[in-house]
Amino acid sequence: MAVQLDHFMVPSRNRVAAAKLLGELLGVAWAESGVGPFSPVYVNDGLTLDFDQTDDPFPISHYAFLVGQDEFDAILGRIKAAGIEYRSTPQGPVDMRINTDHGGSIVYWNEPDGHYWEILTVSYARQPSGC
Repeated sequence: MAVQLDHFMVPSRNRVAAAKLLGELLGVAWAESGVGPFSPVYVNDGLTLDFDQTDDPFPISHYAFLVGQDEFDAILGRIKAAGIEYRSTPQGPVDMRINTDHGGSIVYWNEPDGHYWEILTVSYARQPSGC
């Protein structure tokens, strides 16, 4: 069996609110509670993000979701409908633009705990061989 990431803990100030927001934006299932003290977001059949609540300081992380163009359009539509500001670069100014520099579509946004979320249609981390 190949190595696969099964689940990942995401620190938050309000685990239920954070899981609900991400689950609804991505259009995937989420739950107020799961195994242990976590609020899970079921990203796909092989990956769960378990939101953990803490009052302690935690590092801000960047999470990128590779999606098809139809899913991208649907997610961006939900981001816009929720009134969430987005941008075309990871830490740049809010410009409400889509980045197309890597041959696909990319947008970034922050959630209330400060984490950077990204949706992209073409991976710039794994370029096809020969590039």
